[in-house]
Amino acid sequence: MNIQIQPMTQQDLKQIEEILTTDFDEFWTPSIFEKELNNPNSSYFVAKQKNQIVGFGGIWKAVDDIHITNLVTKKNMRNLGIAKQILDKLIQTAKQTKLASLTLEVNENNLPAIDLYEKFGFQKLGIRKKYYNNQDNAIIMTLYFT
Repeated sequence: MNIQIQPMTQQDLKQIEEILTTDFDEFWTPSIFEKELNNPNSSYFVAKQKNQIVGFGGIWKAVDDIHITNLVTKKNMRNLGIAKQILDKLIQTAKQTKLASLTLEVNENNLPAIDLYEKFGFQKLGIRKKYYNNQDNAIIMTLYFT
């Protein structure tokens, strides 16, 4: 499978809108992504196969940490290694900032994602109670750069 990981652009937002309504939650909207693309502390990437977006992910640079804001793959393209490629790009980008760590929250019920993060060396550091829809807990995971 030939997947290209590249920076997200304004032109990508129309395709992303379709993915958001079918493959993600209602918090992330095209208008939020539009603002993020103009935020100098954010970096977002898309995964494309034959010019079609099959996934995306992003990071925010905070004062002393970088945070993964989202990582999503189209439902019909999951388990093909796309999220792994996006995550690898996010980690490479985070390391270039010279900050010490990369943090994320993941739904405690999202076992495939937790497994992926652990394979990349993320460590479970805590829990945010009822973080998702005031129901599901989030596991806080961090990858330390050495």
